[in-house]
Amino acid sequence: MPLTKKPVTGMKDITPAEMQIREYVMNQIRETYKSFGFSQIETPCVEHIENLTSKQGGDNEKLIFKVLKRGDKLNLETAQDENDVTDSGLRYDLTLPLSRYYANNASSLPSPFKALQMGSVWRADRPQKGRFRQFTQCDIDILGDPSNLAEIELILATTTALGKICPKNAFTVRINDRGILFGMARCCGFSEESMDSVLITLDKMDKIGFEGVEKELLENGNARESVDRYLELLRTVTRDAEGVKALGETLKDVMDPAVCQGLVHIMETVKDVAETDFGLEFDPTLVRGMSYYTGTIFEVSMEGFGGSVAGGGRYDKMIGKFTGMETPACGFSIGFERIVTILLDNGFTVPGAGEKKAFLFEKGIGSGELAAVIREAMEERKKGVQVLVAQMNKNKKFQKEQLGKEGYGEFKEFYRESLKH
Repeated sequence: MPLTKKPVTGMKDITPAEMQIREYVMNQIRETYKSFGFSQIETPCVEHIENLTSKQGGDNEKLIFKVLKRGDKLNLETAQDENDVTDSGLRYDLTLPLSRYYANNASSLPSPFKALQMGSVWRADRPQKGRFRQFTQCDIDILGDPSNLAEIELILATTTALGKICPKNAFTVRINDRGILFGMARCCGFSEESMDSVLITLDKMDKIGFEGVEKELLENGNARESVDRYLELLRTVTRDAEGVKALGETLKDVMDPAVCQGLVHIMETVKDVAETDFGLEFDPTLVRGMSYYTGTIFEVSMEGFGGSVAGGGRYDKMIGKFTGMETPACGFSIGFERIVTILLDNGFTVPGAGEKKAFLFEKGIGSGELAAVIREAMEERKKGVQVLVAQMNKNKKFQKEQLGKEGYGEFKEFYRESLKH
């Protein structure tokens, strides 16, 4: 029986043309983030199963690729369920591994610590356009800084990177705070035990709209008066810093005023100093599903692409799960695969790519002639030219067409007769 040549469902082979774009995007992100003072680190792709299932990752914990125990530790005969045969799993994001990394290495790291991570993560998700079971994430996180500077720097660094990579695509940063989400719900009379359910429904706003949210809130047993007041508040609050200030007045009896004041400070500072052109708006319906967020949350939406292309927020309690001591933490992740998908759909070509030449030699030339071809190629390479040396195919036209798709714009042909001179 022949081996299967297609990749596993939800994963894909990457062509040289796409790989060139991926490397370009990754380099742009890396260099931009380093210019903001972030230091690159790397964590293992396999994590302890108890860390992955610690109720920090929300629905992602249902999508873990679990790894079987090995050797004598794997006992199928006595196993009662899958927990008895697994001890680790592939990471579903980079935030949980970073928290473990920081807890393990904090004594040798600066404070605050600005971390940059780029790597593959795995989720047993339903594949669709721009969504795979293995995909790359690009994260920046600031650990140990409780001030608004962390959010400001993260937003500026991320928008600067996106502006370089997608200068023709308009994008908007939407921002909210978990404190405001709970404050609005309390102000409208929802009970404390219903809060999580209310936010889960609100998180569906972009899919089911106001009518869908209203219907689900009522079906879940919430009072009509609370639902009506809630939806009215969501509809009327303006999406700018002034709207956040006004909301702070409305919620002053149920929420610490510092929450809205902090969000206003972040928004006004970012708008004041940003050099990249992008939209920045307060979005009272932004929830973000991760249960580990404790404060500010943000997402980036890009024109012509459904869903977000970047997202993050503050998660001040996660590192404390490892150390027993709370550590301020805030992060932003670019949806690398979605950005690459947008660029591919737009027919993007890497700007300023180095010159690429193909040296094609006739079949049957001698070793001396071949050495002459390679010697000339080596001279070109010293000048910074990318040179491919290959034997000329019978269908030379098709060969050149294929090489042209990989960016080779100049061809030089070598024949036995010409090489003899």
